Amino acid sequence: MSYKEQFIKFMVSAGVLTFGDFVTKSGRKTPYFVNTGNYHTGRQAALLGEYYARCIVEHMEAGDIPKDVRVLFGPAYKGIPLCVTTAARLYSDYNMDIAYCFNRKEKKDHGEGGQMVGAKLRDGDKIIVTEDVITAGTAIRETLPLLMAQADVEVCSLIVSVDRMERGQGEKTAIQEIEEEFGIRTYPIVTVREVIDTLYNVPVDGKIVIDDEIRERMENYMQEYCVF
Repeated sequence: MSYKEQFIKFMVSAGVLTFGDFVTKSGRKTPYFVNTGNYHTGRQAALLGEYYARCIVEHMEAGDIPKDVRVLFGPAYKGIPLCVTTAARLYSDYNMDIAYCFNRKEKKDHGEGGQMVGAKLRDGDKIIVTEDVITAGTAIRETLPLLMAQADVEVCSLIVSVDRMERGQGEKTAIQEIEEEFGIRTYPIVTVREVIDTLYNVPVDGKIVIDDEIRERMENYMQEYCVF
């Protein structure tokens, strides 16, 4: 079993990848949802960091991501544990000691003050952003002004759990729009197509989560919102 297949089944077992009736951040009604807020144990956090770290290293070795990245940034709130556990696994598994930081939703007006926690960003820093999922690209558009307000940094890549392969604000995918607009490439651990191919009529913990009905709903959703 590939690490991508392992990751997909891990998300299902953890209750992070679920199927039913949901509404995305962009307002689309979807038959499946990815909610990394449902991770809640030490084991899950360690495995999650392992998959994110493996994705980063894989793309570093392929030359897609520069090896001199200094900081992982996790947008509040779900990105916070992602950047922390990924940084930990990069160190423990690959001996890569990369700093991390994240933001507060509101600026702190006492103590050290400010909106950022963790590594202090410096001009010239190369940054990887860790997020849970990309649908319409809303989160990264909110994140970039925050980072640029701290220092003249370079956001070189975005790592997400699942690429939903959906249109962004126009007719291209959100990933394509983000790359064209900001020069940032997105690397998902898996795509929604890989999710369907892996889980269709395959039991996870003794249960079929993508049967004929769910698969049809997902395919119909993709025909309406996705770009192939």
